[in-house]
Amino acid sequence: MSLEKLIILVVGSGGREHAIAWKLSQSPKVEHIFVAPGNGGTENGIDKVSNVNINVNDFDSLTQFALSKDINLVVPGPEQPLVEGIELTFRKIGIRCFGPSPKAANMEGSKTFSKNFMKKHNIPTANYENFSDYEKAKAFLESVTYNVVIKASGLAGGKGVLIPTNKQEALDALKKIMVDKMFGSAGNEVVIEEFLEGQELSVLTFSDGYTSVSLPPAQDHKRIFDGDQGPNTGGMGCYCPTPIATPELNAKIKNTIIQPTIDGMRRDGFPFVGMLFTGLMITSSGPKVLEYNVRFGDPETEVALPLLSDDSDLAEIMLACAEGRLDSVRINTKPSFAAAVIIASGGYPGQYQKGKEIFIQNIPSETFIFHAGTSINNGQLVTAGGRVLAVTGEGHTLRDAVDRAYECVKKIQFENMIYRKDIAHRAFSYLTQNPEENNIMTYASAGVSIDSGNNLVQKIKSLVKSTLRNGSDCEIGGFGGLFDLKAAGFTDPILIATTDGVGTKLKIAQAVNIHNTIGIDLVAMNVNDLIVQGAEPLFFLDYYACGKLNIGVAKDVVEGIATGCLESNCALIGGETSEMPGVYNDG
Repeated sequence: MSLEKLIILVVGSGGREHAIAWKLSQSPKVEHIFVAPGNGGTENGIDKVSNVNINVNDFDSLTQFALSKDINLVVPGPEQPLVEGIELTFRKIGIRCFGPSPKAANMEGSKTFSKNFMKKHNIPTANYENFSDYEKAKAFLESVTYNVVIKASGLAGGKGVLIPTNKQEALDALKKIMVDKMFGSAGNEVVIEEFLEGQELSVLTFSDGYTSVSLPPAQDHKRIFDGDQGPNTGGMGCYCPTPIATPELNAKIKNTIIQPTIDGMRRDGFPFVGMLFTGLMITSSGPKVLEYNVRFGDPETEVALPLLSDDSDLAEIMLACAEGRLDSVRINTKPSFAAAVIIASGGYPGQYQKGKEIFIQNIPSETFIFHAGTSINNGQLVTAGGRVLAVTGEGHTLRDAVDRAYECVKKIQFENMIYRKDIAHRAFSYLTQNPEENNIMTYASAGVSIDSGNNLVQKIKSLVKSTLRNGSDCEIGGFGGLFDLKAAGFTDPILIATTDGVGTKLKIAQAVNIHNTIGIDLVAMNVNDLIVQGAEPLFFLDYYACGKLNIGVAKDVVEGIATGCLESNCALIGGETSEMPGVYNDG
């Protein structure tokens, strides 16, 4: 880790930016964080964080401020400044930016661009057509025989997607976008695509242009009302991880969508640096891309960042992405769940009033309040937007997390506040229909085969027993074992312990596919460390870890260990075989 102290400029004013500033402030690398323009939550209450009143699109003022404060890392939150080139602006003056270039940001800035990219690189997505001519688009709509989704190609604040239920609604939606300009110039071009059925997932992925590391998939709730009714919003709640995101599905998403996207962007000349948000529909034929965003999602950020483990430093991760060395840092998540409930102003996503006083009582443990549309007015916290607060609960189960979030919501009051009361309803419905997955943290759900482990034990029993010597009991089955020093002929001995590993020699064993000698070398290295101290080797315990247990390979390794023990006259009295998919690659 670099000793450089970071002075960070976070650009934005939402719950996403509050969550980012909150997590960055926990890094020992960070000296101070400025949020432009920030909100009531970032104005006070977080150590090392303060607001600066500069608009997110005022690049001149942002750069002048950054130079005056010795900013050395910029983290843009919203999509608009990214599409307009904020990364290039700061790159020109030598300040690192956790965010994509203007060309890479076009993956969100133009749905036409991103759909054509997916088609070129064979990334699964819905069938589609692009139109910049209203009459041609209308004729196409009149000819199709399947349900469609109509999307404004440009940026529309997350609201530029219309889902008609019949042909007439589709024609009306097209007219609203292209003729009536309900989304302004964002609707000059439209994407008309096939309607996909299934459950949606949001995947947040760190990338430096080469390496990609995704956080656990989340599920957003776009509609304003319970039961997924009413108009779309920027998101009314979220939870993470999701029960439908099995290890197998996550691997398929990474191998068929995420990594091909990162590789395709680099090969096309616009490598992606920053946080790639991939919106997916999990269909009966597999995951398909609905959209790309080129920044942290909101409210996905408010559930993903609380799950980053304590040994994962967000500032170091962002810096590594900006410097092209993401593979040098650790990114781990807690084995927990998080759920966020968005509290909004009455009338949202339509017209709503601002300036309503917000009252917050003492909040329960393991809950967080991330501010979005809030400000401080004469010392009083007041509403200043449609989505006002994101209330996040964390727990060992999804039910715990959701219950904690709603318990915290009860501690908040302002006039005409609204929120959904059914966050994670799809997950609970899924778990009711699939009761075997209620305890999602099982060996099987994690990709670990108990049967393979038992089969391995049967194959190595005789090998382990062959190392029996006086004082030992070499019956396999435990992680440890007993050794009777008196039975071995010792009186009042001094015990010496040592440990060692074979390290990079594993690379050679894997390259030549010979594994029964690596165990001999492992024992020899430990025995040599004992002999030089004048000690006799008595017993040995092994540790074998892999991503996917190959019984033949594991048996060969243990055979080598047993051979080494026989040659050294020490007993193999215990050990552990650990299958950890997601921690190690297969093999």
